[in-house]
Amino acid sequence: MTVVSDTPLARRVHGKPRVVVTRHLMPAVEARMRELFDAVLNPADLPLTRSDLIAAMREADVLVPTVTDRIDAEMLAEAGDRLGLIANFGAGTEHIDLAAARSRKILVTNTPGVFTDDTADLTMMLILSVPRRLGEGSRLVRDGQWTGWAPSALLGRCIGGKRLGIVGMGRIGQAVAHRARAFGMEVVYHNRHRLPASFETMLGARYEADLDRLFAEADVLSLHCPAGPATHHVVNTARLAMMKQGAYLINTARGDLIDEDALISALQSGHLGGAGLDVYAREPKVDPRLIALPNVITLPHLGSATLEGREHAGEKVIANIRFWVDGHRPPDQVLDGWA
Repeated sequence: MTVVSDTPLARRVHGKPRVVVTRHLMPAVEARMRELFDAVLNPADLPLTRSDLIAAMREADVLVPTVTDRIDAEMLAEAGDRLGLIANFGAGTEHIDLAAARSRKILVTNTPGVFTDDTADLTMMLILSVPRRLGEGSRLVRDGQWTGWAPSALLGRCIGGKRLGIVGMGRIGQAVAHRARAFGMEVVYHNRHRLPASFETMLGARYEADLDRLFAEADVLSLHCPAGPATHHVVNTARLAMMKQGAYLINTARGDLIDEDALISALQSGHLGGAGLDVYAREPKVDPRLIALPNVITLPHLGSATLEGREHAGEKVIANIRFWVDGHRPPDQVLDGWA
């Protein structure tokens, strides 16, 4: 294989590029990759170790990682000169040191927009399920302890007329707002930048510039902001204390947005009414105290887990690689930090 030009936007590859994929993808996606590229796949679907990732980058023209693969500056420094593109499977790129990639003239792409509706659907499911105590009811039936209908049994809360606070109003946050309005919820949001008035009108959403005030006034709080230094433990002891007695917390974004010790304390004390969690601070390990709490629904990171979404994401990865191989700017290049 020959690479022409060393500039990241004009790199043209003659022959099939070596593409290393870190996890098992959809069969149709992997079959297409075998046709187009010199593809190294992971049929066992075992997460690669740090040393495995470094070895993969040394032999690859293109690396296709997922959110489970942490790629930092030290690893990129050991990658050698062959790697030219990191074609991430998924929208989030906080697990990749973008500045280090840029310094080594390695392009990074992602798959934005693919999982918006899937994640918003799951979020809405949790917004409905946690106040109505569906997790507790399911356990009762499954454990054979349900004694029949009773007028005062497992009473939950209706969500119509309740205030939904959304932290992060990107694609997924907006999709959740759209769904919540259909259930009669009042939507209030906080974002780094306020949306245009036309978007607020379309979504029926009100902007709250003060994040603390948003925590204090929400009946249900849903997190949709990216992970990073500015949002690490955005949910902490102080902000949980600001929330209403009996309020609910939903997280389908990233685990390190929440101080889990603080959350567990707020749930155990009864200050929070419940939580719906799809992501965790130390995945795949989940704090057993969360699992034991009856008012918490714990899911195994299912936000994007649909056949359609995973195939579409794979197709986007392939398209980004093909554009790069042909010497063109990939359609989903991550531009953070690029001039």
